[in-house]
Amino acid sequence: MEHSDAPAGRPSPPPGNEPAELAGRLRAVIQQLLPLLRGQQRHRDLTPSRTAALAALAAHGPLRISELAARMNIALSTTSRMVDLLDTCGWIARRPDPADQRASLISLSADGLALLRAVRRETTGVLRERIALLPPDRQRLLHEALPALEELVEGEQPLPRGTPSRPDRARESGGARGGDGTL
Repeated sequence: MEHSDAPAGRPSPPPGNEPAELAGRLRAVIQQLLPLLRGQQRHRDLTPSRTAALAALAAHGPLRISELAARMNIALSTTSRMVDLLDTCGWIARRPDPADQRASLISLSADGLALLRAVRRETTGVLRERIALLPPDRQRLLHEALPALEELVEGEQPLPRGTPSRPDRARESGGARGGDGTL
């Protein structure tokens, strides 16, 4: 009887497609895609972490700064400084939190939403051009892989018991940790 590391009820992956190998290859591809996308942006003052913050606010806002920090998995002090910068640029709006007047809620301003939409259009265009260069069978495979990739991002796939859901990286560089569909 052949031994399988696949969870009960799931078929074993074909040889060469073990989760560890897939994870390594996916990480490498993502690391190569992100600079390609970021290098195309005309908005040089919009860093990846600022883009991630705007995307988090678009998806989940309005939020308290502490909630934004938790969503981005970065330190509160780093998030606070970033929010000040976003505010100075006019990309967010602040208003008192009705549940606690001492706190404020931040949300995208009209300018912030317009900027985020422009960045997404630009990066989608870059990907569209690259995808169009692929043969039709590769485009189909990419399309078929999207539901699984979306599940990874949405967290619909439960992690095995004992696996941390988010690494504690708040003390590292303070950059965005992704997961927000920023680009």
